[in-house]
Parts: sequence; C-alpha cells; structure tokens
Amino acid sequence: MKNSNILISGASIGGPALAYWLARHGFNVTVVEKSPVLRPGGQAVDFKGETHRLVLERTGILREVSRRQTGGTDQQIVDAGGRELAVIPGSFTGGDLEIERGDLSRILYDISVAAGARYVFGDSITSLTETESGVHVTFERGAPRTYDLVVGADGIHSNVRRLAFGPESDYVTHLGHYYALADLPERFDGPARMYNEPGRMIASGGPKAGALFVFAAGELSFDRHSAEDMKRVLVEAYRGMGWRGTEIVAAAEDVYLDSISHVRLDHYAKGRVALIGDAAYGNTLGGFGTGLAMVAAYVLAGELAAAGGEYRAAYQAYEDAFLGYAKIARTGNAGSFLAPTTRRGIRMRNWIFKYRFLLRAMKKIGDRAATDIELKDYPSPEPPPDSRSASAITSRTNSAASPGRTSAGGPPRQ
Repeated sequence: MKNSNILISGASIGGPALAYWLARHGFNVTVVEKSPVLRPGGQAVDFKGETHRLVLERTGILREVSRRQTGGTDQQIVDAGGRELAVIPGSFTGGDLEIERGDLSRILYDISVAAGARYVFGDSITSLTETESGVHVTFERGAPRTYDLVVGADGIHSNVRRLAFGPESDYVTHLGHYYALADLPERFDGPARMYNEPGRMIASGGPKAGALFVFAAGELSFDRHSAEDMKRVLVEAYRGMGWRGTEIVAAAEDVYLDSISHVRLDHYAKGRVALIGDAAYGNTLGGFGTGLAMVAAYVLAGELAAAGGEYRAAYQAYEDAFLGYAKIARTGNAGSFLAPTTRRGIRMRNWIFKYRFLLRAMKKIGDRAATDIELKDYPSPEPPPDSRSASAITSRTNSAASPGRTSAGGPPRQ
C-alpha cells in the first residue's frame, strides 16, 4: 500500500478514532500529543441520530459508550433568588447518547493501541517540510522523522493547521464570547441549575458536577496553559454576579478558559497534510464537534484504504463528503444562545424551553444535520487483534497503567 506511514497530531477524540481505523486498514500509525498523559475530564460530549450511532457501532464501541453514558438530566434555569424560570430537558443537552469526553478519549485510545497504533506523549510538532516523497517533521523533543502523510486532529487552535496552512487568524473567527470549565468542591453538588445575567451565564450541579461559565467579551489576552491566569480572567468577568455566582467563581478549581470561535476552511487538505475535527470545522460548544470528528475519522481512513494510500484521491473524496456535512459547524453561536447580552434576549431564549414546540423544531433541525451524509461501506479492514468486541478490549486495557511518554511497544515507526 502507498503512503502507509502516517503521523497524527492530537490524542483527544478525532486523533485516536482515526488512528484506530487507519491501523485496522493496515497503515502504520503514530499519534503525537503535547500533553504528557492522556487528558481526563472536560465537558460531556454527545451523539445524535442514526449516522453517529452507526459509526459508533462500526467502531465497535457502541455498547461501551452506552454503558458509560451520562445524559438524561434536566437542568433548571433559575432567577437570582433560585426560583425556576424554565427547564432544559436532558434530551436537548445530552443528544441521543452522552458521555464524558475523558471516558470517550480513553475508550478510543485503548482500542487504537490494541489495533496497533503507537503514541508519543509530551511532545509537539515544530515544523513540517513537504518533499516529493513525504513530510519531514521536527519535534520539540523527539528526533526528526519523515512520514508519508500528516493529519492534524489537534483542535480549534491546531498547530498542524498553523504550520501547513497559515496563521490561526486566517481561519478562526472569535464569536464574541468565552467559556470556562472548572471543578467545584462537593458542597456545590445538587440539582443542575443555570443562571443568567446579560452577557453572563453560570451552570452548575447535576451528575456531571463542576461548572460551566459563558460570558460575552472581546478578544482577551491570557495564558491558555495557566489555570491561574484563566482563573484571574474568570474572576474579573464575573465580578458582582448575582445568585451564587460570586461564591461559585471564588471556589472554582482547575479552570480551563477559551474563546467561543468557529473555524472555516474551503479545503481540508494541503499537499500531504490533512485536517479533521475541530482543526478543520470547529464551532465551540456547537454540539456537533464530537460526532463530526468520529464520522470524519471513519471516512478519511476509509477513503485512504479504498484509494490504496493514494492521498490525493482520498483527500478529495473526504472533502467532497465533508464540505456539505460540516456546514452545521459553520453556522450558529452557542455563546449568544447560552449568554444573551440583553434581558430581553434571555427571556426569548427561555421561551424555547417553556414552549416545547420551539424546542422540537430546533431538535429536528439538529437531527437532520447530524444524519446529512451517506456512509460508504469501505473495504473490509483487518480483523481486530482480539476476536472479542472492542468493549472487551477496552475493559482489558483500562486495567493497564496510564499512558506515559510513549506507549504500545516503544518508539514510533519510521
């Protein structure tokens, strides 16, 4: 097979999913991840409709994801006195199937390792130089290597996209809001509640615990790798907040803060380099990112297998399938929905949950977008290394030690 040696950047969702499918199709796959370990936690992610379910089933993890699902909890919208104004049904926030991001990431890591993918943690790509026969890659820590193909699955702030396509400012648009995730002490456990003031929202409680913050702001300057600096920004943004806002912000721990932005590219590949997931068509908190990444991994790996590794044909087929399917990520702004900037906007948003016909209309649009692609039956991949289901593989590998700097049998393949 041509171009069988592939490097993937990013070990969250899209990267391990793609690594699994490529390894099953017989490619040699290495995943590089900047974090020193597989990252746990993060907000819950969800799947919608038959297309998402079919990809989970073909990946062999539907049963395991279903076993670990967390959705179905209603959330109260309250006023400053804690009185209920409306209820957000769990079916709206959790889709058809919801799971913690960290749990899904671990499942995909486990099955991709079992299929033969190799991981390098605690390292990052510093340059990409395309030649006639491959892509020469340098790293922050590891020795330079040449790969046949490189795929960026490294999120909305993609390092691969920056190196291969150009600066982030050319492709990422700030939508006027920020969001933050934080852990909270046990005393904040309780019913899931959400409170708004113009341009600010706090959600806390429920089985997923922790807190979600969304607030309106122009572009801010802060260190995305410093929880302390992100906490500083959060405290300033929520100064004087009603309800339990000031108390919740003061107690917030391990804060992660980022902009609500969307990515727009006319092409998902340049030469031997391709992008999947949020790196290619992210829309923060839009509700479709995980499903899009999982479907993209299945499609891109399948197209490369069908083309015998001929990347030009495979990348074009992937683009043809996804430019239309990913259009849902090019519209909408979760920030303006979750944290309207006027009291009138907050009331109008609440009406959607008080008058369920509006909610049903929104859900119907989302379900239609999630299934707006026809999945091909690609060439049968190699059988898994274990004849049992992927869920069984996951259960077995979950008992192993957490991944360190390298995993799955030593250094990456060359």
